[in-house]
Amino acid sequence: MTIAKTHHAEKVVRIIVRIGPLSGIEPLLLESAFSISCAGTIAEEAEFLTETLPIRVLCNNCGVESEAAINNLLCQNCGGYNTKLLSGDELILARVELENAD
Repeated sequence: MTIAKTHHAEKVVRIIVRIGPLSGIEPLLLESAFSISCAGTIAEEAEFLTETLPIRVLCNNCGVESEAAINNLLCQNCGGYNTKLLSGDELILARVELENAD
């Protein structure tokens, strides 16, 4: 854990990641992989939390930004299908909480 070493932490307390529904990441599988990969490290007991990000699109027809569904990237304003994906495919390390000796 490079972040923990950089900050001279003794323990990683919590890690929060944000996952978009279109990222291809399955949160439960990521959590399982995290616990396996952290065994025997200072992050072994860390709480691992995921937050789901919304899918947002920008309509190239009317210019409105709106939320969309996984299988329906239509503009919520005009119903247009000519949209640009703005968010929903991310995997972001949002926060790492550390514990120091002092």
